[in-house]
Amino acid sequence: MPVPTPEQITAWFGRRPDYNLAIATGFPGPDVLDVDKHGPADDGFAALIWLRDARLLDGVAAYIGTPSGGLHAYFTGTHQRNGHLPAHHLDFLATGGYVLAPPSTVGGKPYRILWEPGGRGDLNWDTVTRLLQPEPRHQRPRQPQAASRDLSGLARWVATRPEGNRNAGLFWAANRALETDPGADLSQLADAARQAGLPDAEITRTLDSARRTAKPNPGYEAEAGDGR
Repeated sequence: MPVPTPEQITAWFGRRPDYNLAIATGFPGPDVLDVDKHGPADDGFAALIWLRDARLLDGVAAYIGTPSGGLHAYFTGTHQRNGHLPAHHLDFLATGGYVLAPPSTVGGKPYRILWEPGGRGDLNWDTVTRLLQPEPRHQRPRQPQAASRDLSGLARWVATRPEGNRNAGLFWAANRALETDPGADLSQLADAARQAGLPDAEITRTLDSARRTAKPNPGYEAEAGDGR
């Protein structure tokens, strides 16, 4: 399909100013990280915090709010392929993808610019995937100091959970911590949930439930159980 000229675009929107706008992603356009939000306890913002803490969002040019309450983060375009991490509610749109952009609307709700940090970096999707979905590997359990540092990002996220999403957020964060270390000290998460307004009885019940259901990382089990 030929690329439309500026004159064609002007003519289209002169006749129908209510048309939505779509941007082709991937070089020479932008790459876009799509943070989905499907419900009160079902979104990609926890994963976004992990990426921020890992300094993978330093190159963001703009953050766009989506009609569903999600987020588009714009980066410098590359020749990477599109990606999908459904467990973390993230999509990566690069070569061959597209996104709707402001002032487009869906269901009467607009896409809108939230913040323009003005970064000019790209986002390496392979690095994102390795961080959020690491391959099982034989390794020694993390030292307590490292585990404590890792929990700080989760704790900050738990502390911001609104009413109606506090239990689910605490349960999710506790499971992420226990996957890495089945003996993790969850007191940081408990303190954060208390800061969010969750009663102590609910905090105890939720953390106990997480401990019963958490599945440890296979690499942790292999190393912890080899007798060395």
